[in-house]
Amino acid sequence: MLLAALIIFAVFSLLLLGLAGAAFRRKRYMGSFIFTLSGLLFLAISALSGTIGIATRGYRALTREETAIRIITEPIAPHRFRARVIYPDGSDTTYSVTGDQVYVDAHILKWKPIANFLGLHTAYELDRIGGRYVNLVNERDSVRAIFSLKQDKPIDMFALRTRYALLAPFLDAEYGSGTFIAADRLMEYEVRVSTTGLLIRPVESR
Repeated sequence: MLLAALIIFAVFSLLLLGLAGAAFRRKRYMGSFIFTLSGLLFLAISALSGTIGIATRGYRALTREETAIRIITEPIAPHRFRARVIYPDGSDTTYSVTGDQVYVDAHILKWKPIANFLGLHTAYELDRIGGRYVNLVNERDSVRAIFSLKQDKPIDMFALRTRYALLAPFLDAEYGSGTFIAADRLMEYEVRVSTTGLLIRPVESR
């Protein structure tokens, strides 16, 4: 949808700039000015559509509660465990994590109706996985291990919204959500995401 908007606005921009050139050659300077201004406006909208498309790459559209990943935890030493992350496409990665609990967080983007019109709806992107200690002293002083789950991209919408207020009319809310659960035994969990954030549920005991 964003690609279609980009192309449509770009075509309108070229047409208006072409009309501006024609009006200028006929010495219709006011008309040329109006066409140029309109063409630049459509060009800016086209560029914004392209930027949003790039910045939201890696975000998954969310219309209901759904499983983002599955995690299998396996203790290997005191305050240390393996976390095997299984993605919906079947690929997986295993991390060596320190702590007593497995922790996952994500970025949530909730769009306003004007953005819904362009096909943008509530979306999420997993951000990090790591460990969390039950004991506060351990949490403060012990070794931590945090790993990225996000997809690398040249522009990130979460960072853009923080930096630029002009996106405020499009984004209703942008926030982080995290969840954690004990990793003291061999277990499989589902990390699920809804419009209110992340939650984690055991799948089966192993």
